Amino acid sequence: MKNRADCRETDDGSYVITGGRPLYGEVEIMSAKNSLLPLIACSVMTEGEVFLSRCEPTSDAENMLGILRSLGGICRFENGGIYIDGRPISGCEVGCGPAGKLRSSVFILGPLIARLRRAEICYPGGCEIGPRPIDLHISGLRALGADVREDGGRVLCDGRNLRGGRVELPFPSVGATENLMMAAARAPGHTVILGAAAEPEIADLQNFINACGGKVRGAGSRRIEVDGVSSLHGASFDPSGDRIAAGTYLIAGAMCGGEVTVRGVDSSHLCRLTEKLRAAGARVTERTDGVTVSGDGELHSPGKVETGPYPGFPTDLQSPVTALCACAKGTSYIIENLFENRFRAAQQLIKMGADITVCGRAATVRGRRLYGADVKAEDLRGGAALVLAALEAEGRSVVSGLSHIRRGYYDFAGRLASLGADITVCNKIT
Repeated sequence: MKNRADCRETDDGSYVITGGRPLYGEVEIMSAKNSLLPLIACSVMTEGEVFLSRCEPTSDAENMLGILRSLGGICRFENGGIYIDGRPISGCEVGCGPAGKLRSSVFILGPLIARLRRAEICYPGGCEIGPRPIDLHISGLRALGADVREDGGRVLCDGRNLRGGRVELPFPSVGATENLMMAAARAPGHTVILGAAAEPEIADLQNFINACGGKVRGAGSRRIEVDGVSSLHGASFDPSGDRIAAGTYLIAGAMCGGEVTVRGVDSSHLCRLTEKLRAAGARVTERTDGVTVSGDGELHSPGKVETGPYPGFPTDLQSPVTALCACAKGTSYIIENLFENRFRAAQQLIKMGADITVCGRAATVRGRRLYGADVKAEDLRGGAALVLAALEAEGRSVVSGLSHIRRGYYDFAGRLASLGADITVCNKIT
C-alpha cells in the first residue's frame, strides 16, 4: 500500500497538516447545507423546474440528489447551482442504501406524502452523534391525517387522508418542523405548527415554498401557519449562506491568528459565536454580508459555552469551539444540550495533548499547547474540529476519516490552503 499527495479529496484519504501558520484572506460561503437538503427534498412537490443557486457537491447534497434520481427525478449540478425537475417522479419508496447514507433522507417523507399521498423509507443514517429519533416527524404527520406505521426498520406512510391540522411540538426539532411544513404545503386546509424551530434554515424553506406558490408564514417564530395549495410550480431560489461553515473558518482564524473574512453569510446568524470569539480575545468586525476575525492567536477561555435551539449557540459549532478552548488559556466549560455524543472528538483531541474531561453531556476543557498527532474524524463537525486543532498545533498532524468531513465541507483543504494553511490531501492508492 502506498500513499501519494493529490488535490482531490476522497473518502479514504487524509489531510496532512503542519500547524502554526497564521491565516489571511477571504472565504466565499456557499448555500447552507442545512438549508439545501430540505430544499432538494421539497422540490419533489413542485410541478416545474427548480434551480438552487450557490451550491457545492458535498457528499450529503450528492446523496440527497441520488434519492431524487432513484424516485425518477432529473437533477444535476450546473452553473454553480443545482437543477431539479421533479415532474417525472412517480416512485415513493426510498431503499435502505440511499437512506442509510443520510440522516436527512427523512426529509423526503413530507414531500412524498404531499405529492403522491404515499411514502416508504428505511430508517435514515448519518453521523453517530447520539439518538435522533424521528418520533416527532411521525406524530406530527399523524396529526395531519397520515397513517404512519413502522415495520422492520421501515417507515410506511399512507397520506390519502392528509389534511391541515394543529401540531404541538414538545421540542423545537428542526427536521420535524421542516417535514411538517412540507407535508402541510399541499394538504387541504389550514395547519398550525406550535413549538416550531426558529433556525434561519426554516425561513429558507418557507421562502422557497412561497416562491413556488405556497402559503406559509411565521418562520423564525415558534408558531408557523400553512394554508395548503393544490400544486406548486418551479422557481429559482438563492438559499442563505452556510452559517456553520462560516463559523468554522472564523474559529480557524481566531485559533491561528491573522485575519480571516467570510462573505456571503448573514452576520446576525453568527451572533452567538462572535460573542464567544470576542470573549476569547479575538477581534471581530461584522458586516451586512459577512464577518472578519483577526488577532494574534493568543486566546483565553471564553467561559461557558452551552448549546441550544436557535438563537442559542449552535450544536454544529460545539466541536470546533471545543478545539478552540483546548488551546486557549484557562478553563472552559462546554454543555451539550442537544446530542449526547457530540464529544466523540474529545478522545482524538486528547491525542494532540488536549486536557478534556467529559462527564455525560458536559466537558471541562483546560487550555494548553497542542501538538501534532495522527487522528481520525468520526463525525462531520468533530472532524472539522480536528482539522482546526491541527492547524494550531505544533508539528505535523494527519487527519483521516475524510468521508465524514466531506459531508458538509467541499474543498475544505483547498479553502484553508488559500488562507495560508499548510495542508495537503493524501489519498490512498494500491
